[in-house]
Amino acid sequence: MFLSELQKGECGKIISIDANSRLKARFSSFGITRGSTVYVIEQTISKNTIKIRIQNTKIALRISEAKIIEVEKIKCEI
Repeated sequence: MFLSELQKGECGKIISIDANSRLKARFSSFGITRGSTVYVIEQTISKNTIKIRIQNTKIALRISEAKIIEVEKIKCEI
C-alpha cells in the first residue's frame, strides 16, 4: 500500500521510499524516513495534495510524491 492510498485519519508505517537520492534527502530533512509513522490529516478535494503529520511536523506532499512512499497501515496511537 502507498501513502497516497491512506484515507483521512489513518496511519501508516513507512516501509520504503522509491525515489532518487536527491528526493530521499529532501524527505529525510522532513523526517520522512523508513520506520517513521505517518498520520494523514487531510487530502485536497482534487486529490492533488495530501497533508500528513510525522511526529509534531505537518507536511504537504504532492500526490505523485505520496505514490512512491510504501506504507503498512497501522492503528493510530493518538
